Amino acid sequence: MKQIKYLVITLVIALAASSCGTTNTVPITGRKQHLLVTDSYVLGLSNSQYQEYMKSAKVSTNAANTAMVKRVGQRLASAVETYLRNNNLASEIQNYAWEFNLVNSNEANAFCMPGGKIVVYEGLFPYTKTEGALAIVLGHEIAHAVAKHSAEQLSKQMRAQYGAQALSTILSQTSASAATSAIASQAFGFGAGSLLRKYSRDNESEADYMGLVFAAMAGYDPNEAISFWQRMSAGNTSNVPEFFSDHPSDAKRIAAIQKEMPEVMKYYKPQASTATTTKKTTTTAKKTATTKAAAKTTAPKTTKTFRVK
Repeated sequence: MKQIKYLVITLVIALAASSCGTTNTVPITGRKQHLLVTDSYVLGLSNSQYQEYMKSAKVSTNAANTAMVKRVGQRLASAVETYLRNNNLASEIQNYAWEFNLVNSNEANAFCMPGGKIVVYEGLFPYTKTEGALAIVLGHEIAHAVAKHSAEQLSKQMRAQYGAQALSTILSQTSASAATSAIASQAFGFGAGSLLRKYSRDNESEADYMGLVFAAMAGYDPNEAISFWQRMSAGNTSNVPEFFSDHPSDAKRIAAIQKEMPEVMKYYKPQASTATTTKKTTTTAKKTATTKAAAKTTAPKTTKTFRVK
């Protein structure tokens, strides 16, 4: 009995040791997270994996869509950096070297690596359709980087590994049978795995909300998210239950977005597109020129001043 108590204490100490690290506050949401890995460590892994991926990836030859990905991405990145500066988080900006790429793949997906390395697959474009919807996707991916979700998941996996190792040590030093040991290990593994899946879904939901806020800050209408996810849901052929998925179900995701929209819209500051502005300016200029010409013809002694808005 004393031996078992000693080993249980060992397990507790191991788990307590795994909880050491730093406490970080996620921007926008204010959620606290405990990280066992440093920014430099995660960024080093990320850059290495990203470079390796890009060596084998087939970059898209669609110039228009590639330009759109980079344009929307940079606009979002600028909004994020402005937010960080205005909220005493300017030191975080050094962690980002933004890069936005479009690759040739029919998969409707995108991913982000720590440090701002974002990849969009061409298969996503039939669902985005507009720049605003693309901004929703990129905002979501940028949110993963800003919220340090990779570091958080890695930290949780490390804690789970510590727990599994400690449990293995306890079982090996007691009189538990091989069958009992196997069952216990599997139970712990499933429990830890389920926890990680849940946390992953939580991260996805957090990225949804933060991504909407970032899109709104950049001048994109957050309401684009609802129609985008409805299109994604209509094209989703997967029957995997939500409990075994890393992402929230489409129905729950859309419902959550609709619920959050009033709060998100507080950040929305519409920006006129360059094309629209140019068109309006040109039209106004033409009208002004015509009016001036008419004024000279009908009343040469009268001078009127028009302001082009």
